[in-house]
Amino acid sequence: MWTRKEWQQYYQLKGTRWNRLQPLRPLDRAALNRLVPTDGYSLAELDDVGITIEQAENLGLPVDAGRVGSYGPNVSDLREFVRATRARV
Repeated sequence: MWTRKEWQQYYQLKGTRWNRLQPLRPLDRAALNRLVPTDGYSLAELDDVGITIEQAENLGLPVDAGRVGSYGPNVSDLREFVRATRARV
């Protein structure tokens, strides 16, 4: 579990302009309505965004092939990240 300080650092990084183009750390739901950081994005999340494992690794995204299912905020964050990286290229 993340501590309060780690969550504050996460939201500070997420909100800064420079770090918006860096991939965010994927989260997943745990018991008692809590979010926990995961090792990587699931294959279902990558499929929902429309990128392959190879493309994800080229973008520097962590991939966890063992995770099953997808988490909506992860998918929307991935879409924004992919759009931003495509716009830069």
